[in-house]
Parts: sequence; C-alpha cells; structure tokens
Amino acid sequence: MTSRIPRDSRLRLVRPRPLAAAPRAVNQRRPRRPAPRPPEGTPAPAELAGMARAGLAGAVRVARWADTALGPGRDGATTDGKATLSAATARRAAADLGLTDAQVRAHWDTARLAGLVEVHGDSARPGWRLRAWDRDDSAVLRGWVALFDAWSLACPEPDGHEPAAVAEVVSAMPQVLSFLQLSAGPVPVEQLLDLLQQRVTELRTERCEVAYEPGTGQPAGAPGPADPAPAADAPLAPLLDWALRALASVGALTYGGGQATLTPLGNWAVWVKLEQICVAAQSPAGNIEQSAEDMLRGCAQLRPNAARAEYRAWLAARPVGSAVTELIAAARGDDALLRGLAFEALRVVGAPAEPDVRSVVDEPALRPYALLWLAEHDGVDPEDAHEVLTRDEATWLWVDTAAAVADHGEAPMLVRHLESAVQPTVPQLLDEVRAVGHPRTVQVLVALAAAHPDPALAKAVRRAAFQVHTGG
Repeated sequence: MTSRIPRDSRLRLVRPRPLAAAPRAVNQRRPRRPAPRPPEGTPAPAELAGMARAGLAGAVRVARWADTALGPGRDGATTDGKATLSAATARRAAADLGLTDAQVRAHWDTARLAGLVEVHGDSARPGWRLRAWDRDDSAVLRGWVALFDAWSLACPEPDGHEPAAVAEVVSAMPQVLSFLQLSAGPVPVEQLLDLLQQRVTELRTERCEVAYEPGTGQPAGAPGPADPAPAADAPLAPLLDWALRALASVGALTYGGGQATLTPLGNWAVWVKLEQICVAAQSPAGNIEQSAEDMLRGCAQLRPNAARAEYRAWLAARPVGSAVTELIAAARGDDALLRGLAFEALRVVGAPAEPDVRSVVDEPALRPYALLWLAEHDGVDPEDAHEVLTRDEATWLWVDTAAAVADHGEAPMLVRHLESAVQPTVPQLLDEVRAVGHPRTVQVLVALAAAHPDPALAKAVRRAAFQVHTGG
C-alpha cells in the first residue's frame, strides 16, 4: 500500500497503490504476447490521427471558440458564469464562426462526446485532449475512439421504438461491426439485417424471451392482426438504418446505395476492440465473460498494468453505460477490495463515467473514492488528489483500505498501511478511526493489533477495538 522506504515516526497520507499490487501477486507473471499488428493496409497511426483531426475539425473549432470566448472571468462569459452553451451562446458562436445554430450545436455535442469539452455539473471546460490536439496523435485517436464508442448518442434514435428494442440493437452492433471488419469491403444492408436479427435472437434467448421469425422481424408465434404487437417486436430495419447512419455520422463507416463499408478509422477501431477482447479471452482468469464483480476478483490477482488491460478488454465487450452501472454496483458491495478496484476500472472508462461517479458522491461508502476519481478527472495530479478529502473522509478511506488489506493482503502489508494515515500519531489515529464510524472498524483494529510486532502499540489498538465494540 505504501513505500517500503523507512520514514520518520510521523504518519503521512500517501496515495494508496491499487490493491492489485499486493505482494502475493509479485511472482505472478503473464507470458509476454507479441505486439499485435493491425490488418494489412491499415494506415499508420499518424495518418489515422490526421483523418480523425479532419473529421473532428468542426468540433475542435467550436471547442476552441468556447475556450476563448466563454472562459470564466472573460467578458464573453454567459450570465451564469459557467460557460454553458445557451441559445444565446449558440447564436453568438454561429455569428463568430460563420455557421448555423444547428451546426454549432452539432459540433458542440461532438466535442463533448470526444472529450474535447468536459461538462461538470452545470459548467463546461476544455478537455485535456483539446490542449494536446495539435501535438499528440494518441490523444487525437483516443478522442475519436471515445466518439466511436458513443455512436448511439451521436444521432437521435427513430421515434416509435421501445427503449428495450433500441438497447438490443446497440448491444448487437459490435457483432455487425466485426462482420464488416472481417469482410474488408462493402456489405449489403440485407446481409447486415440478417446478422442483426440473429444476434437479437441470441440476446433474447439468453434472457429466455421469444425469438424473431427469420426475415420477418416478428417473434415466433406472433399475435395475429387483431392483437397489437409490442413496439419491441417491430421490424429491425429502421433501427439498423439508424445505427448505420449514426456510425456514418461519427466517421466509422460509409453508408449508401444499400451497402455499408468501414472507413479506415472504423476498421482500425473495430480491430483494436477485437484485439482487446482476444487479450482478455487469453488471460488466465478469462474475465471477458464475467460479471463486474467476478471480473474485479480475477483482476485482484494481477499486477496493475495487467489489471488495466483486463479492464479495457472487459469494457470493450459491452456498452459503456451498462458497464459503468455494473462497476458502481460492485463498488457498493461489502468487499472493500472490490470497491477500490471498481474505481480503478472506472478510471479506465474515463469521461463517460463522470455523471455516474458524480451521482454517488453523497453515498458515505463511495464518497472518498468518487471525490478522488473526480479530482483526477479534473486534472489534479494523482499524488495531490487526496487533498480534496476532508480529515474524516481520508480516515474513512484509510479504514476501508485497511479492511481490504485485512481481507485479502498479508499482515506486514497491514502494518505498513499505518504510514498512509493522515494522523501524525497512532493515538490520534485511533481516536479518529473510532469517531468516523466505519462498519469494519472493529475488524480492522483487531487485525492490526494481531499483525503489529510492537506489543505496546498492539495493546493500544486492541483496547480501541474493544471500546468500539462495546460502545465505550
């Protein structure tokens, strides 16, 4: 949890290392896998980044205009002082940039999805990708992939369809994109529709629901004309058309003449995600098919870099929204180790997880983790992020991390964890740990007393545990 370098007697708060770095994992090595090569004909990263810059030029232009004209303290700031894109702001941007209001709003939405603009509550600010846009090809490609991942938000879905039907199509589209990538050329829409219907049938079968009749878009044993069918059982062709148009709008494919073809950027992005899935499928834990909780338990046995690779692959295999929901649910459980690892996985998610993380700030068990996540997301150095926590929040986090170590680590690791406390002395630490009211306080203190080699300190810790237990 902390450095092994000897320190003075004062206890200091340091940024906890991910619990995946527990000593028992030190000797666990994954065989090195040769760096994969993209499919033949894939442009070089610099060329791909140039394509992404060209496709996002309008979004970058609007984001830079907003940075210059609407930043806090500037004369052009909106009346609320938060640089939000109001109707008046859109008109002003359109006049300044020679665009229509609709174009400005479309570019603004694209900038948000690509991480060029980050929205925090009611305020917006330039994203780090915007700052690095001209000099960092990897930042550009990550921004485009973020937009690609959010394709279903880029265009409004057609009216008259149940949310469940739309969600099924979104969940099935990775298989459609994989087929386009493997085809390496134009594919007729009718063929893609057949594939989509098959995948939706599989999804419904997994949930023990009624499957579609092939080629009809209607469920087997569908009700007769006198019985209205639910909207979720409507033909899939309109939703496929919407999905292909949305993917075309973000530059992932071209769509027209009854055919769809991946662009070089789309082909590369699909290959990257397939490669991530293959990496996870080859891992010892096989985390790709696991629930968030089981995936996190598997990653607890891995070194930090290997765990992050697992997070990326697991995320690549499912919609971002549902993945974030699963991770938050795992963090709410009783296992403190999974709580810490869930927020490590949410760091890999990045900006799309920000609204969900912000929504749990008021939950006591998640608040310290959420505040640290938000601070790092806002650009605070990870080594300094702990400064956003109050004394009580830092103490709560110390106890929660100690609970994870007590449950999953080794005794020396728990003893070293003392160095990460914010309190300068052990008696002060014990007083504040007792006051903070963490539900695992007694177990943590008992485990620390049993592990600590100093008899006097162990006795004081046992006494504190007994007082917490008896309410004294």
